[in-house]
Amino acid sequence: MEDVEIKIILEALLFVSGEPLSVERVKNVLEDIDRGKMRNLLWDLQHEYEMRPSGLRIAEVAGGFQLITRPELAVWIKKLKKVKQSTRLSKPSLETLAIVAYKQPIVKSEIEDIRGVDSSGVLKGLLDKHLIKIIGRKDVPGKPILYSTTKEFLQYFGLRDIADLPTLKEFSDLTVEEGGDTSIVEHEEDAPVILPLEPTNP
Repeated sequence: MEDVEIKIILEALLFVSGEPLSVERVKNVLEDIDRGKMRNLLWDLQHEYEMRPSGLRIAEVAGGFQLITRPELAVWIKKLKKVKQSTRLSKPSLETLAIVAYKQPIVKSEIEDIRGVDSSGVLKGLLDKHLIKIIGRKDVPGKPILYSTTKEFLQYFGLRDIADLPTLKEFSDLTVEEGGDTSIVEHEEDAPVILPLEPTNP
């Protein structure tokens, strides 16, 4: 099969997937193509999208590749999709999410020691949104629940993996440059908008 034909198939798979497609998952579809070539063709396709005028791009997030809309088009897409404001994260949610992301795995009492307030409701909300998950219990008296971030967290912020988070020093520098602790909230506005295309009927 010619490379151009494979890339056409990959483009179609990315379009209907609606979530990041790992090379392994694509390999289950295109069985005759080795993983190295598959990854190279996905990168080629990603580069081609970057080079041409398009409302779409291919992002490498959460261990896979996903067809997404360009962040600068978010305002138009939100109008079309009528995305509700309630789906946005509040400042307490973002604070808690940042603590979990940087300190994971972490228990509720440790989160509350940092925030200085009860975080039960915020944690429940983040669990409901699948941005954090329970990964077990800490081996200390009381066996408190341990929390960590999820694949959906990586998708939400457009990260390939947790290592892509800015270091605490970079985050702190950003906060100082932006004049205080509002960077968390401002990040909400600047976060990549990943709105998976809705699959169409094959």
